[in-house]
Amino acid sequence: MPAIPYPLIIVVVVLIYILGASIRILKEYERGVIFRLGRLLTAGKGPGLILLIPIVDKMVKVSLRTVVMDVPPQDVITKDNVSIKVNAVIYFRVVQPENAIVQVENFLVATSQLSQTTLRSVLGQSELDDLLSQREKINHQLQQIIDAQTEPWGVKVTNVEVKQIDLPQEMQRAMAKQAEAERERRSKVIAAEGEFQASQRLSDAAKILSEQPSALTLRYLQTLREIAVENNSTTIFPVPIDLLTPFLNKGVGPMLEKKAAES
Repeated sequence: MPAIPYPLIIVVVVLIYILGASIRILKEYERGVIFRLGRLLTAGKGPGLILLIPIVDKMVKVSLRTVVMDVPPQDVITKDNVSIKVNAVIYFRVVQPENAIVQVENFLVATSQLSQTTLRSVLGQSELDDLLSQREKINHQLQQIIDAQTEPWGVKVTNVEVKQIDLPQEMQRAMAKQAEAERERRSKVIAAEGEFQASQRLSDAAKILSEQPSALTLRYLQTLREIAVENNSTTIFPVPIDLLTPFLNKGVGPMLEKKAAES
């Protein structure tokens, strides 16, 4: 077998190097920013097969997928002078690959640092009660501020969520006492409202019974029946004279007639 000439080996190696340096394959979610002799040649090229001129062209790959980044816990002093620790999560993606490479050195680090400073600034202008009760409003405010500042970098911030707010132990105890006092207040208000409604019903019932004496008699008899069923002991219950009036009148009438006949 004849030996392969040394110059031919060199040529083959050079061709392989040229092909390796000139061919790039980008995935569906990737775009390539190409520089030719240091100048921006084309932005957002791809996906698929990309041909470059070796040594002359240089390509930087940029992912267009949404990035989920945790914002480290930040020490914040609220507007009402409460010291808290807050962390968040930010969702963003690159929409202009050329700006993400040309306008900022590292858009990932820049977006992270901007999120931290904005989080401290916005939460420092809010009171603690607003942070706890208006979380959605604050998230929207953070998203708008960060998105406006990252727009020149070609980065679109889609969402910002405040994950956790750590309160001092003293503040937690104070809020627990406040919540307990609020629950007690509501309980007393509900009890008072119930007493008021009950007194109104009793007043209405008394008015109806005063207008209808027969209804009072029926209620009296019903009470006697309930007591007789529930208790086995002997119960002395006063009987209203109005209940006996028909019977008394029935007995007195014949007596009067008899005396009139004898006289």
